[in-house]
Amino acid sequence: MNGAPGLGAAAEALAAGLVVAIPTDTVYGLAVDPVRSGAVAALRRLKQRPDAVAVAVLVSDPAQAGALAAGGRFGRVARILAERFWPGKLTLVVPRSPDLAWDLGGDDATVGIRCPDHSAVTALCSSVGPVATTSANRHGEAPLTTAAEVVSTFGQALAAVVDGGICSGAPSTVVGPPTTTAPMYGPPASSSVPSTVPLSPDSPTSLDA
Repeated sequence: MNGAPGLGAAAEALAAGLVVAIPTDTVYGLAVDPVRSGAVAALRRLKQRPDAVAVAVLVSDPAQAGALAAGGRFGRVARILAERFWPGKLTLVVPRSPDLAWDLGGDDATVGIRCPDHSAVTALCSSVGPVATTSANRHGEAPLTTAAEVVSTFGQALAAVVDGGICSGAPSTVVGPPTTTAPMYGPPASSSVPSTVPLSPDSPTSLDA
């Protein structure tokens, strides 16, 4: 696989159910293939993250994202937000497909999805599918922005580290339904997008409601 150093090794490790580190357009992330049995649990143990805190999913494009949502598609508001802000630093928390049996923590009714503006993530997700990801740091500590920091913190516990240089360090904005505790997916950043909007498949709500 062409791209950032370590990308091919990361794809192989994900297929084996192992934890890898990848760069994104925000910070470095710890990633696993959520399809692999026990992979998300291993991710939580490594990060020391409580089960109640949900893990988001990174995708290569909106089509890959829609397949994870209820009804196999985004609602109107979610589609508008995705078209405007993806790829980019926006995590959309949407009703999940009933066929999506991944144990991502949090509740079983929603899934947090983001399409990052980073070629390494796009290439990886295009190859292996969506990946469950959380920021590369111990729970409660500051996110890491270089591959060297990731290696220093996690060492041999990682099967592969994709070196994408220095990441920006700015967190993504999390947008979800009014009943969703969106920050459980990570700290929200200031943004021009609304902080809480209904994102159900048949939502009639306008973008500026």
